[in-house]
Amino acid sequence: MQPVNRRTFITAAAGVAGMAAAPTAGAGPAPGRCGEHPWCDTGLSPDERAEMVLRAMTPDEKISLLGGDDLWGATGSGHTGTGHGIERLGVPPVYYGDGPVGARQGEGTSMPAGTSLAAAFDPELAREYGRTVANEIRCKGNDVLFGPTVDVLRIPMSGRAFEGFGEDPYLTSRLTVGWSEGARSEGVVVCVKHFAAYTQEGVLGLVGGRTLYNAVVDDRTMREIYLPPFEAAVREARVGAVMGSYNRVAGQYACENQALLNDLLKGEWGFDGYTIADYGAMHDTGAALSNGMDFEPWPALVYSPTAIRAALAGGAASTADVDDHARRILRTMFAHGIFDRPAFPNDDGQIDKRGHLEVATEVAEQGTTLLRNDGMLPLDAGELRGRTIAVIGRAADEFVQGGGSSSTTPFSYVSPLQGLRERGAREGIRITHEPGKTPRAAAEAAREADVVVVIASDLMSEFLDKPDLDLDSGIAGFPPFQVGDPFADQDAVIEAVLEANPNTAVVLETGGPVRMPWRERTRALLESWYPGAGAGTALARVLFGDVDPGGRLPVTFPVDEQDLPTAGDPSRYPGEGPDVHFDEGVFVGYRHYDTNDVAPAFPFGHGLSYTTFGYHGLRVGEREVSATVTNTGQRTGYAVPQLYLGLPAVVPQPPRQLKGFRKVELRPGESATVVFELTERDLSYWDDGWQVAPGEYRVFVGESSRDIRLEGTFAV
Repeated sequence: MQPVNRRTFITAAAGVAGMAAAPTAGAGPAPGRCGEHPWCDTGLSPDERAEMVLRAMTPDEKISLLGGDDLWGATGSGHTGTGHGIERLGVPPVYYGDGPVGARQGEGTSMPAGTSLAAAFDPELAREYGRTVANEIRCKGNDVLFGPTVDVLRIPMSGRAFEGFGEDPYLTSRLTVGWSEGARSEGVVVCVKHFAAYTQEGVLGLVGGRTLYNAVVDDRTMREIYLPPFEAAVREARVGAVMGSYNRVAGQYACENQALLNDLLKGEWGFDGYTIADYGAMHDTGAALSNGMDFEPWPALVYSPTAIRAALAGGAASTADVDDHARRILRTMFAHGIFDRPAFPNDDGQIDKRGHLEVATEVAEQGTTLLRNDGMLPLDAGELRGRTIAVIGRAADEFVQGGGSSSTTPFSYVSPLQGLRERGAREGIRITHEPGKTPRAAAEAAREADVVVVIASDLMSEFLDKPDLDLDSGIAGFPPFQVGDPFADQDAVIEAVLEANPNTAVVLETGGPVRMPWRERTRALLESWYPGAGAGTALARVLFGDVDPGGRLPVTFPVDEQDLPTAGDPSRYPGEGPDVHFDEGVFVGYRHYDTNDVAPAFPFGHGLSYTTFGYHGLRVGEREVSATVTNTGQRTGYAVPQLYLGLPAVVPQPPRQLKGFRKVELRPGESATVVFELTERDLSYWDDGWQVAPGEYRVFVGESSRDIRLEGTFAV
C-alpha cells in the first residue's frame, strides 16, 4: 500500500505566513503595529529601520529591550517568554514559545522526538515537521520559536538525547536546515539551540552538571563535529536567533563567550540575528554585555535594568554594547515582519489538529526502525483472523515522552494498545493486554497468544543524565521501578515472554540507545523512539505492513556502556572537577566504533525493510557520486542509500564519514539512480582553517556505516 501523502495540508497557510515574514516592496506605512514613524517605511532595509529606531530611543528604552518581562515564562502555562516592546515608538511586544517537539503552551500536537525525525533520514520531512510545530507556535500567539535542538550527541545517556538528531554532524546539519526553513515559512523567528558543546546534563545534576562543566575541546573537534549544524542553520537556513547553552567552553560560559558569540557567530559566520540565553544560563552582566549576548528571556535578572546600569557605571561594559544588542533585536524584528503585521492571535481554534496529527503519525512511521526480523513481520491479518495478539507492557497504554522543555500535553493521543485494538477490531483479531506486573504474569499472557508484541520504554529528561543504558535505569540513579512498585523490570519481562512464546516482537519506545541483552532471541525488534501523538496508528500500520518501516539509526546502539568512546575515563565523562575533556576528538559515535573495530549491537545507519535492495552502477567523480538502487524483493519499500568518504590520513581520520544520503520509495523491480553532490567542505578537515588534503579519497555506498555495498576512489 502506498503511504498517504500528508505533506500539503498547510501549504496555503505557510505561504501566507511566509509573505508576512518579508518586507513588502514600495514605500509608505506598513499595515501592522508600527504606526506613522519614519522607520515604518517598508521600502527601507531592516538595518536602516533598526538604526532609525535606535536613534530615537532613550538609554533606558534600549536597556529594556535586552531582558524579558514575564516572571512566569517557564511554567508552560503561557508564553515561554515575553518582551513588552516600547509603545511610544511603535515597537511591538515579542512572545516566545517552546519548543523542539511541539508547543508547550497548554495543549498541542505532540510530535515524535527529534531522534524519531532523525531516523527518517529525510530533510523534506524535517521541513514539514518544523512547519507543523511553527504553525502551532504561531497560532498560540508567539513570534519566536525555541527550536530545533541540534546538539550532536556525544553521550547516549544524556538526558536530552531524545531532543536532537543523533551523533552525526552531517545528518544533523541537513535536518537542521530542513526543519528551520519549514518553521521560517510560518513567519516565526527560529531560534536554534544550544550553542555550543552542550552534551550532558550531569549525574544527579551535580557531577558534570550542565551549569558546572567546562568543555575542554580542541578546535578541530568543535569545527568538524559540534559546530556544523549551527553554521548550517545560520548560513543556509538564515535563522533569526541562536540560543546559548549552559556550559562553559574554554573557560567562559557560552552565554558570555567572546570567541563563540562575537568572533565566530557574528564575525566569521556573519550572523545578523540576535543571541538568546537559555533560562538561567547567564552569570555576569558585564561579561555578557561585552561578549555578545543580546537577550535574556527569563528571568531577566542578569539583564535587569538595575544590573545593566550597574555594569555600565562600573565600566564592565559600554553603551556601544547596549546599542549593538538593541540594534540586533530590532533588526531581526524588522527582517521577520514583526513590526509590519498584526499580532498573531492566541487561538487554538486556528490549528488543524487532525492534519497535524497526521503529520505526527507520518513522522512516527518514517522513523520506526526495524532492527531485527526473521520473517515474522509484517503480520498477516488474514492468517491472524480469529486468533490472539497479546500486547504486553505498561508502556503500551501510556503516553511516553521525554521530560523537560520538550515535554508536551497532547490534544489527543493514540496509544500503541489503542492502535492495535482498533486494527484488531477491523481484522477480526483478538487483542489482549497484560501490563507486565510480573514476569510470571507476562509469560502466562504470552503462552495464551498466537503472537506477542512487547512494548518497552525508558525515561529520559532534561536536567539529569541516565546512569547507564539499561531500560529501567531511570534518571539520576532513581529508577522508575522502585521498591514497592508492582511493575517488574522490563528486561525480566521480555526474557520471560521470549521463553514462553518465541513468536514475539519487541517494540522499544526509547529516547536513544539502550542495552538489549535479549536482542538476539527476538524474532522481530523495532525502535519507535518517543513516537508522539500518533504512536498507535503508526505502530499498527508498520506491524501489518501498510507502510514499510522507514527508519535508519541516527545513533549507534552499543552492546553496553563499556564500548562508548568515553568509557573508563572520568575526565571525558562526567568530568574531573569542572573540566570535561573531549579528547576522543572527532571519533564520536560510529567514527569511534569503526576506527577501533568495536562491534556495535546495531550500527549507525542500520534499519531493515520488508523488501530487499540491490546496489550497482557506482560512478565516482571528485564532486559527484552516483549509484543505482533496485528493489529486488516483493514489496514496496524505502531504500536509504548512504554515502561515506574516507579522507586521506594527513591527520587522524575515521575510516568513514557520512557525506550524503537519499531516501527513495521503490516498487518491486523498480530502480532509482541516486546522485550525491560533494562540496569542498565535504572533502575538508580543520587545521587553522578548512583544508582539502591531496591524495586518494575512498568512496563507500551502502545501507549503514557497516553494510557497504559499493566502493570506489577518486584523487584530489
